[in-house]
Amino acid sequence: MKATRVPEIDGAYLFEPTPYADERGFFCRTFDADVVRSVGLDPDAFVQDSLSRSARGVLRGMHLRSGAGEAKLVRCSYGKIFDVVVDLRKDSPTYLGRAFFELSGETQLTLYIPAGCAHGFQALTETADTSYRIDRPHDPAEDVTIAFDDPELAIPWPLPPAKLSQRDREAPTLAEVLKQKES
Repeated sequence: MKATRVPEIDGAYLFEPTPYADERGFFCRTFDADVVRSVGLDPDAFVQDSLSRSARGVLRGMHLRSGAGEAKLVRCSYGKIFDVVVDLRKDSPTYLGRAFFELSGETQLTLYIPAGCAHGFQALTETADTSYRIDRPHDPAEDVTIAFDDPELAIPWPLPPAKLSQRDREAPTLAEVLKQKES
């Protein structure tokens, strides 16, 4: 497994496994504490694993956590997703930087998203399973959602959005969220 820095988002990394394929399929390590540690992350900091299943076109995001934020490892374990990260850390050298990824069950790439970054994705296949490894327990009171179609973010979603949650449909713009944080 190797780790590659994501230049658009300070502190973000892609972890690429080394698959072993044969006539049965493949096997690969999807998490390696030594590799995670080698880029300065604490592998023991992750306390919760979650999984979402989405149908083609389903869009989830843009989400982040208030307070201390939430760092996470994200991987598409089955199917394919278009994954988006936006850096919302005012003190970051990549503040408002955006990065787009295609994560899939074929590649098993894992994306590390630092706390303070917004995250969202859209399922590109009929079924897409997305795994999350999160560094602190979820607290719904800290959920923050930003409009997925905010013109300021200009995210090039590949498909028309389908089956949005009410939270995602009614999300405020980035400017509105930032204004709320200041007050």
